[in-house]
Amino acid sequence: MARPSDHVDGARLWRRLMDLSRFGARPDGGVDRQTLTPAEIAARADLVALGRSLGLEPFTDAAANLFLRLPGRRPDLPPVMAGSHIDSQPTGGRFDGAFGVLAALEAVEAIRAAGLVPERPIEVVAFTNEEGSRFAPGMTGSDLFTGARAMAEVAAIRDAEGIAQGEALAAVLAADRDVPQRPFQRPVAAFVEPHIEQGPVLERDGVPIGVVTGIQGTRRYRVRVTGAAAHAGTAERHERRDALMAAVRMVAAIDRAASDPSDTKLTVGLFEVTPNAPSVVPAEVLFSIDLRHPDNAVVDRLDAAIRAIVEGERGPCAASLRQIQHNPSLTFSPVIRGAIAAAAGGLGLTHRDILSAAGHDARQLHDVCPTGMIFVPCRDGISHNPAEWAEPDDLAAGARVLADVLWQLANGDGPGADASGDPGIPR
Repeated sequence: MARPSDHVDGARLWRRLMDLSRFGARPDGGVDRQTLTPAEIAARADLVALGRSLGLEPFTDAAANLFLRLPGRRPDLPPVMAGSHIDSQPTGGRFDGAFGVLAALEAVEAIRAAGLVPERPIEVVAFTNEEGSRFAPGMTGSDLFTGARAMAEVAAIRDAEGIAQGEALAAVLAADRDVPQRPFQRPVAAFVEPHIEQGPVLERDGVPIGVVTGIQGTRRYRVRVTGAAAHAGTAERHERRDALMAAVRMVAAIDRAASDPSDTKLTVGLFEVTPNAPSVVPAEVLFSIDLRHPDNAVVDRLDAAIRAIVEGERGPCAASLRQIQHNPSLTFSPVIRGAIAAAAGGLGLTHRDILSAAGHDARQLHDVCPTGMIFVPCRDGISHNPAEWAEPDDLAAGARVLADVLWQLANGDGPGADASGDPGIPR
C-alpha cells in the first residue's frame, strides 16, 4: 500500500508557509498577525479557500477555531485532528504555529494524493488566540473547544485598546463566507500538533524529529501595586507611597526565590508605570510574572513564595496579585508518542524524546483525547522573533512523519493497537 509520506511535497509546504507569512508581514521579515485582527481574518480566508480547493469541508465554532475536514469512510466516528494556530506575537516569526497548520494540511493532501480514504475523518485545525499577545491569557480557542473555560469569561477579556474579545470574535465570524458553525466539546479521537521546537536541543544534537513527552507546568500572574503620585522634588522619602520602588523590591525578591532550582524559568515581561513621568513619584505599577518548571511541586512552592513576597514587600502601598493561568506539567499519550517514533523510524529519520518547555494548544487537548506533538529543529532555538527560522528539509520531514501518523491513527493500525486493531482511541 502507498504511504502518505511518499506524497508529501516539501517545496509545496515551504511555498505555502511563505505565502501565509504575507499576512501581517513585517519589514524585518517577521510577522505581526495577532489574533482576531484584519491580518488574521485575511489569513483565515486564505486557508478556507485553500482547503476548499483540496476538497476539504470548512467549519468553525463560536471561538472562531477553524477546521478543515477530510471525510472518512465512517463519518460517525470521532475525527483525528492535527494542527496548531496562525496567530503570532507582535514581533513573531513565520513558523511558530503556522507550520503546524500547514503541515497538517500537507499531510491530508498527501493522503488524498496517495488515493487513500481514512476510516475516520481527519480534521486540520487552527485554534484561536494561542499566543495571548492581544488577549491574555492565550489558548482561549482550545480552552473553549475543550470546555476548560466558559464563553462569558473569555468574551469579557479586553485588549490594550479596550476591545472585548467577544466583540473581536463576532467581527471574525461575520467575515466568514459560508463557513458553518459547530458546537464546542465535539468528541475527538486523537490530536497531534506539529511545531518548531522553540529551543536549541534538536539542532544541537543533529536530530530532525522530536517526540514530545509532555509540557512543563506554568503559572502566570498580573500584579498591581498602587501608591500615590507626588512631586519628585518636594515629597519626603519617608512619606512617599512609591509604587515603582515597591514593585522593584517584589521583582528582586521573586528573582532570588526562583533561583532554586536553577532550571526554573521566571519572566517579568510586562512592566507598566503610571504616570511614567521623570519628575513624578509613580502612583501605580502593573507587572506580569511567568513561572515555569517541569516539577509541579516546584511551581506550587514558588507560587506560595510569590504570594508572600508581594504582600511582604508592598510597604505603604496596596498590592493585588491575580493568577490568570495555571497549567500543571503533563505527560502525553504513550500511544501517540509510540506512533510518532514508529513513523519516524519507518522513514529512517533519527528521533529523540524531548520535553516541551513552551505551552501549546496540545495541553488543552490532552485533557479530552490522546494527544502528542512532533517537534522539528529551529535555528539557534530562536522563536517569537523575526529571526525565527527552520530549514525546509526539517519541515518536510515533520510533515512526512505527521502524514503517516495521521493515517495510522485514522485507521486503527498504528502502534498501540490491540489484536482487534483498536489503537486505544475512542470510536
